[in-house]
Amino acid sequence: MKKILLFLLILAMYVLHQDFWNWKNAELVFGFLPVGLAYQVGYSIAAAIMMAILVKFAWPKQLESTEPEDPRDREDAE
Repeated sequence: MKKILLFLLILAMYVLHQDFWNWKNAELVFGFLPVGLAYQVGYSIAAAIMMAILVKFAWPKQLESTEPEDPRDREDAE
């Protein structure tokens, strides 16, 4: 169930990235920022939050279980 929700989150972000509804909108946000650029700012923040969620819930555990390297196991090409 968790994988399905994460996949739906990624899919939603993909669909939201195609902001075709802002292409012809000439309004300004805060009086100076075009609405398309403001949307991209919000989208970038949402994408960063999504990546944090993916790292927390979908990061492979085996990548974090590292053992210290034993220098005796290393072969030096001398």
